[in-house]
Amino acid sequence: MRTTARAFAAIDGLEYRLCRWIHRAGHYRPLRALFAGVSRLGDGMVWYAMLLVLPLAAGKAGLVAALSMAVGALFGLLIYKGLKSVLVRERPFISHPDIDCLTAPLDRYSFPSGHTLHAVFFAVVASAWFPLLGPALFGFAGLVALSRPVLGLHYPTDVVVGGLIGWALALLVLHQVPPGTMV
Repeated sequence: MRTTARAFAAIDGLEYRLCRWIHRAGHYRPLRALFAGVSRLGDGMVWYAMLLVLPLAAGKAGLVAALSMAVGALFGLLIYKGLKSVLVRERPFISHPDIDCLTAPLDRYSFPSGHTLHAVFFAVVASAWFPLLGPALFGFAGLVALSRPVLGLHYPTDVVVGGLIGWALALLVLHQVPPGTMV
C-alpha cells in the first residue's frame, strides 16, 4: 500500500513540475494574451459559429454534420460535467500558490478539461466531414489544449484525458453518422 502511495506522490510531483513549467509561458504578456484569447474562443464561440455556418456553406451535408456535432457536444458536456462533479480535482491555481489564475475559469474543478474535450471532438468530426478544415481545426484544438495549463486552469493530465474523451466521442459520433450520410 505504501509503495502505491509513493508512486502516486511521485507522479503528482512530476505533473506539478510539468504544469508549473508550462504555466511559465503565461507570464509573458503576448503569450498570455494569445492563450487567453484562444481559451475564450474555446468557450464555445468557434463551435457555435461553425454549427451555424456549416449548413449555410455546405447545404444538407453541412446540416447533417452540424446536427451530429451538436448532439455529440451535448454528450461531451454531460460527460465532463459528470466527471468533474464526482472527481472534484481542484484547479492548479487553487492547489498551488505559485501557479496563477491568468483568466477566469468557467467552473470550479479541473478534471477533465472540457475545453480540450470539445476542441478535439469538433476538430475530429468536422475534419472527417470537411477535410480542408482539418489543419486549421487541429491547430486551434492544440492551442486550446495548451492554453489550459498555460493559464493555470488545468494540469497536463486534465488536458490529455479531456482530449482522449473528445477523440473517443468523435469516433462514436462518426460511427453513428459517417461522413457523407444524408438522412
